[in-house]
Amino acid sequence: MDKSKIRVVKKASAPASPSSVQSPAKPAAIRPNAPHKLNFSNLKNDSLAYALLGAGQAIAMVRDGASLPQALSQVFAQAGAPAATRGAIQDISYRTMRGVGQAEVLLAALTSKAPEPSLLHGLLCCALCLLAETDDPAYDNFTVVDQAVTATGSDLSIAHAKGMVNAVLRRFLREREALTAEANKNPLALWNYPVWWIDQIAAAYPDDWQAILLLGNQAPPLTLRVNQRKTSVENYLQLLSENNIKASQIGPVAVRLDKPLPVNQIPGFEDGLVSVQDAAAQLAAPLLDLQDGMRILDACAAPGGKTCHLLELADVSVTALDHDAKRLQRIAQNLQRLQLQATLQVGDARTGVTSASATGGWWDGQQFDRILADVPCTASGIVRRHPDIRWLRRMTDTDQLATLSADILDNLWQMLRPDGKLLLVTCSLWPQESEAQAAAFAARHQAIRLPAPGQLIPTMGAQQDHDGLFYALFQKA
Repeated sequence: MDKSKIRVVKKASAPASPSSVQSPAKPAAIRPNAPHKLNFSNLKNDSLAYALLGAGQAIAMVRDGASLPQALSQVFAQAGAPAATRGAIQDISYRTMRGVGQAEVLLAALTSKAPEPSLLHGLLCCALCLLAETDDPAYDNFTVVDQAVTATGSDLSIAHAKGMVNAVLRRFLREREALTAEANKNPLALWNYPVWWIDQIAAAYPDDWQAILLLGNQAPPLTLRVNQRKTSVENYLQLLSENNIKASQIGPVAVRLDKPLPVNQIPGFEDGLVSVQDAAAQLAAPLLDLQDGMRILDACAAPGGKTCHLLELADVSVTALDHDAKRLQRIAQNLQRLQLQATLQVGDARTGVTSASATGGWWDGQQFDRILADVPCTASGIVRRHPDIRWLRRMTDTDQLATLSADILDNLWQMLRPDGKLLLVTCSLWPQESEAQAAAFAARHQAIRLPAPGQLIPTMGAQQDHDGLFYALFQKA
């Protein structure tokens, strides 16, 4: 078998004091440049070289300010590769995002100056992250070096660097132990987060900060929400067993697969028996204590996981609000698959209009019985699913997003009927966006605070496996 070909990998890679080392990506506020037009024509589309070139471009785009999903989408559009190769590009990209801090420090030690252009830099980061894996690596060392050199030679913009790529990667293999030990004296390499992020986690969670950082470098599980309108957890686990798929229950209706699968291979997915949703996110809908006939607002609703869960729990009328019409299409697709109905509304949750006819208005003036406010945040609690977030965020984003969320909450409160309930949800670990936000909101509006989980820190274990979300539940007096 040709060892240069991509293969299905079994798992993704895993992984102090402040320093002045800079984060390896530019801030999210910087507008991404147009991606370099890659030349895949000299590469076999099932080769590791093909996947490395695509992943290197994706990493370069993230360094320039694009989100990783956005970057991958553009790379896939250029590549026109088969599904297996797109999967390999995505896998290598995510592995690299979880280890790029160490790769950056290693590159600085292995080169006299930062490799240019950005495609070359991204390709080297991808190769170094694969070579740094020593526990069940995805590819053998020789294959990675050979295919990285082949990928470099295939694109005119970086072909001149074939010799350098070969030399850098071979030197790393010869001196891997010493180079890694020296690199890991730098917290950027040791933890694979910007130093300001490490400092904030340590300050907020002095007893758990190391575990939180390490878990954020693990590949996330594939967790399903069982649709109780169509089946039970017990029956669905039996269906998985009949299909030789190992899984376990980790929440009231949460089932975690032992090994992630594409959704088209998950039994009952297309029939609406289950949806993909993290176990912590599955807590939102039940907290609202829904009763048939209620009017519910799901603000900032896309991609619609919580919207659909609300409709699975009771016969309610749900308005799903989002500022982006394209994101609402994701909700529509989920509703169609699950055979559910909701009113999809494009609008700004900050606006305080009282009539649908007002300029920019979307609210008809009728108050809601329940409001789910999954407000904008830094998403610091879901970095194991979105490892690029840590490199795209800036320290100042926390306060800016907390201010935006406060405006949204204040506006939504007027739309809630007396005795109604509002649930504040964030996927953040920063107190400014979670507990401090909840306390300030309750004080501003004399809101009654009801029991809710509060801050959940990311957890991975046999009985619990979930992201870091925050919940605060309020009742209007």
